[in-house]
Amino acid sequence: MRFKILHEIRGRLRVYILDRYSQPDFDKLFCALNAERQIRRCKVYPATNDLMIEYSGSKEAALMLLCQTAPDTAVVPEHALTSVTAARELQREYTAKLARKVAGRYFRRFFIPRYLRIAILAAKAARHIWKALKCLSAGRLEVSVLDATAITVSIVRRDFKTAGSVMFLLEVGEILEDWTHKKSISDLAGSMSLNVGRVWLKTEGQPVLVKSSEITAGDEIIVNAGSMIPFDGTVSSGEAMVNQSTLTGEGVPVRRCGGATVYAGTVIEEGELTVRVTQNEGSTRYDKIVSMIEETEKLKSNVESKAEHLADRLVPFTFLGTVLVWLLTRNTAKALSVLMVDFSCALKLAMPVTVLSAIREANACGITVKGGKFLEKIAAANTIVFDKTGTLTKADPTVHSVVSFCEKTPDELLRTAACLEEHFPHSIANAVVRAAAEKGLTHDEIHTSVEYVVAHGVKSTIDGAEVLIGSYHFIFEDMGSAVPPGTEKKLLAISSEFSRLYLSIDGWLAAVICIEDPLREEAPAVISQLKELGFDNIVMMTGDSKHTAKAIAERVGVDRFYAEVLPEEKARFILDEKAKGNTVVMIGDGVNDSPALSSADVGIAISNGAAIAREIADITVSENDLGSIVTLRKLSTAMMRRIGRNYRAILSVNSGLIALGVGGLAQPTATAMLHNASTLGIGLLSTKKLIQPLNKQY
Repeated sequence: MRFKILHEIRGRLRVYILDRYSQPDFDKLFCALNAERQIRRCKVYPATNDLMIEYSGSKEAALMLLCQTAPDTAVVPEHALTSVTAARELQREYTAKLARKVAGRYFRRFFIPRYLRIAILAAKAARHIWKALKCLSAGRLEVSVLDATAITVSIVRRDFKTAGSVMFLLEVGEILEDWTHKKSISDLAGSMSLNVGRVWLKTEGQPVLVKSSEITAGDEIIVNAGSMIPFDGTVSSGEAMVNQSTLTGEGVPVRRCGGATVYAGTVIEEGELTVRVTQNEGSTRYDKIVSMIEETEKLKSNVESKAEHLADRLVPFTFLGTVLVWLLTRNTAKALSVLMVDFSCALKLAMPVTVLSAIREANACGITVKGGKFLEKIAAANTIVFDKTGTLTKADPTVHSVVSFCEKTPDELLRTAACLEEHFPHSIANAVVRAAAEKGLTHDEIHTSVEYVVAHGVKSTIDGAEVLIGSYHFIFEDMGSAVPPGTEKKLLAISSEFSRLYLSIDGWLAAVICIEDPLREEAPAVISQLKELGFDNIVMMTGDSKHTAKAIAERVGVDRFYAEVLPEEKARFILDEKAKGNTVVMIGDGVNDSPALSSADVGIAISNGAAIAREIADITVSENDLGSIVTLRKLSTAMMRRIGRNYRAILSVNSGLIALGVGGLAQPTATAMLHNASTLGIGLLSTKKLIQPLNKQY
């Protein structure tokens, strides 16, 4: 990309692009640059053909990145482009709505005769009055009744200016609230939309791994345990327990076998299915997610619900105050001052906008939050539990060596291990597959059906021999494999600093695959910051050996660690902590973390982890930087602080306006205008950024 610098300050550049780009080109640039680790934030300006970036690191590195980035070479996931396009169209739609609303108001004021303006005002008022009557007929006394009463009294007093101003500000407030709500929904849905890169296509021979974009209706795909079903379809063969909670709300997995319908986005917990695709990838999945989020009560935090209930409970007191002021003063203007000013409008606008803005801001930081109540719990949490592999350590562990315990060479054994492990994507399985690929070891599908035992290992048959790969517990204790005579010392000599994957053939140990589990560079700093931010109980739990777990725990600085734990033990620990009165956050990335993620007050999954972990989790964070957890804590704490400030501001401003009206220092028109302006102002301030982006460099 060719450009020239228009303006620069430390950590920020604005450049003019010398090539002429279209809107889709700018969408690609936006996605590509925001996906870069060193770019904190990118904004594009198609109208002026320029863009702005905020970067970490050196200016030279940022300029080099800009030079290397261009729309025709940028590789951007289709779902990311879809999300950006949807956000742009949404902004255009609501900007136009606001413009039409303001233009219409001033056009009527200056170009429409007075009697026509009054008729239009009466027609608009009828909508508010009808809404209030419906509310009263249902036996409810809510904010809509208060609004309608204020508008009606103003019209009866022939104070059309006040009535029009009240309705105008209410309508503008509705547009802004709806805009913020839909923007947050759109961002959330876009980040949750289906993102399965490759699938196993059933062919006449062995299954073939292909891009999901190549699948068409009528194709048959194979989906294994722990994987997401990528398309709507019917089951051709196989049997599995499918978790459909994200689409149907069912609390337990359901059995699916031949002829049953399965849906995109649901996850296989146990078993294996061959699915005949009926609906390939497209907008259907996106629409399902949008519908799911809009209908679910998860989106509302407790503080939001309390604000709405408090707002409705305050309505009778506002009416009572109006009547009391009139009885004491016999002054209609003073009584109307109370009616025109109430606390409920601001409460109902500011609190949801604050929460939804926080969700949107989290999304901009690479954090997907499935509901406002989870941000509230993050702010209150005092205990945080980390899985080790793929969480505190990097998501891409590497194979250090393969130790053979039979006549086969290490490369032959690595090929066999990769053949089994490629069916079940996990960080360690990926390391084995990657190591085989780097050595050019092809592994054609020579095994029979593959069975995955959660948190233990993989079982299959090759050339009539039973082949097992997994943990020490699975190979030796569960399956009864043995160490070949005379090789015991060889096994003991393997360094304890490595994680170990054991391969057994026909009941005898065939190989030990030594896995290096490199620590994330930022992990110690993140743990230290989390302690500063109020987490007083930081725990690491892993199924790995005690030696490996202890080494990692000492390096990162957690308070406690537990090694060689099973999934149900992780979940049990979390339930015990909750029983002690602690609010618990669990962070993991694998299938074996799913019970613990589900048991915690807030489950956080790493975005490149197992599909079932991402689906069950309440929050998903980027795999690129563990610092997202620090950002999440700061963001949720800032959200709760802003909510507290909003409460105090609403109380003080509206109390002051009521005092001015009752004291005769302000007319009802003035108090109504000031009230609605302050409500709108608080709502707009609630959309401002809560925190500065966290520096990604540690």
